[in-house]
Amino acid sequence: MNERLRVAVVGGGQNSEHEVSLASAASARAALDPDTYETVALTILRDGSWLGPDDQPLGSAAGESLAAALTVLASCDVVLPLLHGPRGEDGTLAALCELAGVPYVGAPVRAGALAMDKWATKQVAEAVGVRTVAGELVTAADLPTVVFERPVVVKPIAAGSSFGVRLVETAEQLQPALRAALELDERVLVEHTAAGREIDLAVLDDPEHGRRVGPPLEILLDDGLFDNTTKYDGTAAFTVPAQLTDAESTALTESALRMYEALGCRGIARVDFFLTPEGPVLNEVNTMPGMTAESQVPKMFAAEGMTYPDLLDRLVRSSLPAGNAQAQVVR
Repeated sequence: MNERLRVAVVGGGQNSEHEVSLASAASARAALDPDTYETVALTILRDGSWLGPDDQPLGSAAGESLAAALTVLASCDVVLPLLHGPRGEDGTLAALCELAGVPYVGAPVRAGALAMDKWATKQVAEAVGVRTVAGELVTAADLPTVVFERPVVVKPIAAGSSFGVRLVETAEQLQPALRAALELDERVLVEHTAAGREIDLAVLDDPEHGRRVGPPLEILLDDGLFDNTTKYDGTAAFTVPAQLTDAESTALTESALRMYEALGCRGIARVDFFLTPEGPVLNEVNTMPGMTAESQVPKMFAAEGMTYPDLLDRLVRSSLPAGNAQAQVVR
């Protein structure tokens, strides 16, 4: 039997998705096969300090805590960074792993930074022929000049889990929505609304079958946006696989792969679209989506028979050199 791989599972983080990340990390630690993996729990608190296994503080100050965390990371074979949002999914933790010389699951530094920035993602999409909705970049200095002309969606450029996202349908709603978003980010994206079905696709670097796209998922809402509230209050329903024509499926798959490759993603990413009568329109790209057993990406792959532990195993193996990846197949 092969010696178990030591996997650092990192959760928490210094952003509004802290609790979501803790749930992803706890779920993954419980699901990773104990015969194959020795999991090491690491948690980043909201103040930037780190907790080690058994929730013990690492170091006595922020600088000492980070140095101690690096020592733990360097003792592991691979890192599973289940951080969502700024100071985690945006390439920050990937950079730390690279400096520590430890393989890690998911997007490299540049891909994480580009995908987290919704404005940069739009520029990449348009450059490679993936349609986006019309939008503009707004900062605090622009507030006096922004006028309401039509319904729009206001989004912080780099907040995750739809925090700060608001649908603006009247002139009176615009300035409050902009100011609320600017509390989360110094740059805000104001986009036209898109009339279409909400379809998400997950791209996986599968160590057994190569890069592939899982079954599409459709988000079903009675009305309004799939915002932070509807993501977690149970009012949204999911259909997996989404009912699509062959032409729709092909167009969505090709667009998802094009974005994944253009951004330089690795391991896993969820690419979200509006499916309009004219074809797919990109919404956003998540390079480390929610990863509990009940999250969207695991549900997608479960629809084709891949269990949650198997998905996690493939993610971990996708980050390893080819020899190690093949040696650690769960039987």
